[in-house]
Amino acid sequence: MDPEYARRYRDLYNHHWWWRAREDVIVELLRTMRPPTGWAHILDIGCGGGVFFDRLAEFGDVRGVEPDATLVDDDPAVRRRIHIGPFDESYRPEQRFGLILMLDVIEHLDDPTAALRLALSMLEPDGVILLTVPAFRTLWTTHDDINQHRTRYTKRSMRALARHSGMRIGRIRYFFHWTASIKLAQRVVEAFVHPTPTPATIPPPAINSFLYRMSRAEHRLLTRFHLPFGSSLLVLGYRAK
Repeated sequence: MDPEYARRYRDLYNHHWWWRAREDVIVELLRTMRPPTGWAHILDIGCGGGVFFDRLAEFGDVRGVEPDATLVDDDPAVRRRIHIGPFDESYRPEQRFGLILMLDVIEHLDDPTAALRLALSMLEPDGVILLTVPAFRTLWTTHDDINQHRTRYTKRSMRALARHSGMRIGRIRYFFHWTASIKLAQRVVEAFVHPTPTPATIPPPAINSFLYRMSRAEHRLLTRFHLPFGSSLLVLGYRAK
């Protein structure tokens, strides 16, 4: 991660409208599908400094993996719950997980197939994996450059990744529909002005609040229609039988 972006990450996650809206979407979804007693063990891969742990604790005991040590606070109570290092065969948890999250993670990886296959191997037999990724290569902007993305996904490319990784897709849909047109316009502008990539910043409070409310309203109104576009893609998957 860009060092300046890494320095700002916790503040962005806690306050930026996009992170707030995405977290709400995920929490609402998990509440509709959790087992009666929750999940005994939850793994958040690419967890940063455990920024999502507090809300995930509603659903079970949470652990994390984070390769970038600069994102993890020195607080021992947090660090002991996070494996600081790459998500690869060197990570050997003592238990399997009922729920694994990879939230905007696999687009950063050179070998997403291997990472997804490894994550699936850590699921309990009836466990579920939840992925979010940026959608559509046509929406590539300098935001993808500074975040060191390797690609953006469509339903079609995600299904291909699932087949190669041994994942059975239970649910797949686009979200953040309204931002797709904004990103497309940004891509057109960037083709002419070639701006220097800069880290995201939190908009002024009134604008930040408005964009958050608009994203939440869009989700409530449009989710049922399964629109064929959006700037993000959400996937629920299971180990293939």
